[in-house]
Amino acid sequence: MVDLEKAIYIPSDEVREKFSKLIEWYRSVGGPVIVSYSGGVDSSVVLATAVFALGSNNVVAVTAISPTYPEEDFLWAKKIAEMFNVEHILVESSELSDPNFVANPPNRCYFCKKSLVKELLKVAEKYRAKAIVDGTNASDISSHRPGYLAFRESGVRSPLAEIGFTKEEVRVLAKALNLPNWDKPPMACLASRIPYGEQITIEKLNRIAKAESIVKKLTGVALVRVRDHGYIARIEVARNERGKFFSEDIMDKIAEELQKLGYRYVALDLYGYRSGSLDELLPKKIIPREINKITEM
Repeated sequence: MVDLEKAIYIPSDEVREKFSKLIEWYRSVGGPVIVSYSGGVDSSVVLATAVFALGSNNVVAVTAISPTYPEEDFLWAKKIAEMFNVEHILVESSELSDPNFVANPPNRCYFCKKSLVKELLKVAEKYRAKAIVDGTNASDISSHRPGYLAFRESGVRSPLAEIGFTKEEVRVLAKALNLPNWDKPPMACLASRIPYGEQITIEKLNRIAKAESIVKKLTGVALVRVRDHGYIARIEVARNERGKFFSEDIMDKIAEELQKLGYRYVALDLYGYRSGSLDELLPKKIIPREINKITEM
């Protein structure tokens, strides 16, 4: 039998050591395990390593279908779940029927994850799972992550965070595992483009998804966020891709197409992409208090 831990070449000694610990983590927990699976790099690494440790028959991937995520993300989830030959269960999300989520408070993600947990627990009960796991990594828990708190309260485990994988180390491991999405830009719920306190609607989510698709198509950028400020579309792209906008023809086309979606003003954020840039408007004391609550659990 091939020793997968030795067969996989990992260029970093530290990542290799953490990979071994991750495999042992799964084996100590046992199977089956339920993976809360979005199709992003983090949850794909969790899925892949769970399969390596426990076998595909002991891993079930669960993906929530929601208008808060672009269809492209679901297609990635489907592709990689098939690649590892695991059962892939799709559940309908219900966050848009929760007034707490729709009101879009700073802890919006808490209510979304609580809704998802209900579905994950149903699947876990059906399969008599030993654990429910997600893709939160160690870098994530130092930022504004109310959704992580909801998962922890419900007993969902985060093996990447527990082992100490940083976001960059997850990508190193994803590349070593030959995951096709190892260099995919970070994913984020479309609701994260709407300023806190502004109501979340299906119309806004659809408009944002269309706007981001248009910007990608016209510029070829890999990562884009269209922050929806009512009549204003504030476009964020990676700092090294901002130059792709500096053509009169491209700027005119973007403005024209986004105005068709209802935006009156179309602007490029000169600072470039920042993860959770709308969190910059939150009082700084909110985030440390939340992190303390998480780390004490």
